[in-house]
Amino acid sequence: MTDIRETHPRPQFARADWTDLTGAWGFAHDDEDRGRDERWAELTTPFDRTITVPFPPESAASGVNDPSPHPVVWYRREATVDAGALKVGKRVMLHFGAIDYVADVWVNGQHVAHHEGGHTPFATDITPALRGEANAVIVVRAEDDPFDLSQPRGKQDWQTPSHGIWYRRTTGIWQPVWLETVSPHHLATLRWTPDTAAGALRVQATLNRPAASPLRLRVHLTLRGETLADDVYAFHDGTVDREIALAPHGQMLGREQLFWAPEHPNLIDAELTVLDGADELDTVVSYAGVRSVRTGNGRFFLNDRATYLRLVLEQGFWPESHLAAPSAEAIRREVELIKELGFNGARIHQKIEDPRFLYWCDRLGLFIWGEMPNAYRFSEQAALRLLREWTEAVQRDYSHPCIIVWVPLNESWGVPSLHGDAQQRHFLETLYHLTHTLDGTRPVITNDGWEHVKSDIWSIHDYAFDGDRLEERYGSPDALDYTLRHVQPGPHPIFATQPQERDGEPVMVTEYGGISYRPKEGERWSGYGTVTSADEYETKYDELTGALLASPAIAGFCYTQLTDTEQETNGLLREDRTPKLDMARIRVITSRPAATLPREQTAAHRKRARETSKGNQTTASTPRNRD
Repeated sequence: MTDIRETHPRPQFARADWTDLTGAWGFAHDDEDRGRDERWAELTTPFDRTITVPFPPESAASGVNDPSPHPVVWYRREATVDAGALKVGKRVMLHFGAIDYVADVWVNGQHVAHHEGGHTPFATDITPALRGEANAVIVVRAEDDPFDLSQPRGKQDWQTPSHGIWYRRTTGIWQPVWLETVSPHHLATLRWTPDTAAGALRVQATLNRPAASPLRLRVHLTLRGETLADDVYAFHDGTVDREIALAPHGQMLGREQLFWAPEHPNLIDAELTVLDGADELDTVVSYAGVRSVRTGNGRFFLNDRATYLRLVLEQGFWPESHLAAPSAEAIRREVELIKELGFNGARIHQKIEDPRFLYWCDRLGLFIWGEMPNAYRFSEQAALRLLREWTEAVQRDYSHPCIIVWVPLNESWGVPSLHGDAQQRHFLETLYHLTHTLDGTRPVITNDGWEHVKSDIWSIHDYAFDGDRLEERYGSPDALDYTLRHVQPGPHPIFATQPQERDGEPVMVTEYGGISYRPKEGERWSGYGTVTSADEYETKYDELTGALLASPAIAGFCYTQLTDTEQETNGLLREDRTPKLDMARIRVITSRPAATLPREQTAAHRKRARETSKGNQTTASTPRNRD
């Protein structure tokens, strides 16, 4: 029997009764923005083209394949719901995984939803618009201005064709669309918080609205088919918030059998049922992972064990479908390829990934850094937009065990004047504290790469193309201290104002490498350093990666990057996900043991660091291009 979590668009909150609305929709460009005034939501004639949802219209997979800028697009589809379910009082929910950027939705001519944010989901109850009928005409208007620099857009280009490190746009619907039939009282939110010390799992669940009669929630937890808990809790003001002890099972199991980690990605299966007496109103299938993450003493800790992070930069971009994955199979294969190359994690770059991707990371065992797509300009509007969408992203993905770090900003994108503008620094501090308010269980890197204001991990982007240079900068604790205070590996200082005193924060080189084959004459190319052959590529990868692995002062790295992406041809894999090199040999290099510092040397270094006077930063060589 197929696990519904493998097919559902939201695997951690899945219901059996759902209808897939991907596939053929009517489509229209609206370059003059006439559709609202002309009431396109009530017409059929404007929709003179067909698009395959969820692929963006700029992509070949959509069937439209028009890369030119169209700020407003419309979609139309007819769907059939269960009329019998409506007659007995059921509700119909319409879900959108993501629409870039502002979306309005009509059903049978009635406006039912408005949402702003190109990477986060929304849902709406369309029952009133159905008026008891089984037919639903769904119309979507999406607005995505390619020249609005205050909009969180990540690496979507404003030019045609794409240039530099930016890629072709993704407009409109780019994640699944589906219907679900639910009871008038049903689960609206669910999140899991593990407690490894207590061997417990906290469940927080809310109803869509409080009920007049007392309702209860049954929570059934299993691990590899064995029951860990089967409990019933009363809703109070529409909420259940309980810590579920996994003992005695959790105490009897070893950490390899209970805790989640890449090498043993144990997942606890969960089924949650809303009960009204003996009647089952709603059932949701979910899962959770028991694990803890923290930083301290210069290291990252998983389940209280120091863990070296071997990450690869993942753009999540496909040539035929852009930010949308070409298929469910491609999503799983992406995770498998990362693991086959020897990495234990990926830094999702300027994209909030599809929940199905996170499901396979949870299930197969892959660390993920969750990163927000950034704007390009700082303003009050840009700040509010990013804060709102980032809040939705953290709330959506809170329960995924694979996510171990939050990254709201990358390389000062959208905050270009951190050194001299206190307002922008306050914005970063706000992002740091907001993220910890929403999720107190994970470290936060407020601005990955440089110009840190407040971060739990000090991340550095360094595209030095010489292993000796990396060893010079990071080869020992003293060398690292000097680099933090006096060296500028990238275009901006490591700290926004002045060097900070370390208080146990680990240091990681979270972008390096970027190796490309030397471009041919006339070839569009953007990169950091070139080689001429596969053998030279492997040698250079070994040299750069080996230099970082040999450092006892570095707690992890992130290689740039997994795949070629348009003109940025510096992937270990090509755009079509075929390997450029022998994957087994890359795996050996990536997986080599990392150096560790003996305890007595660690203590001596900390003493020297405390005695070192503060110095002014000076500028060293910088790479010629930036990611």
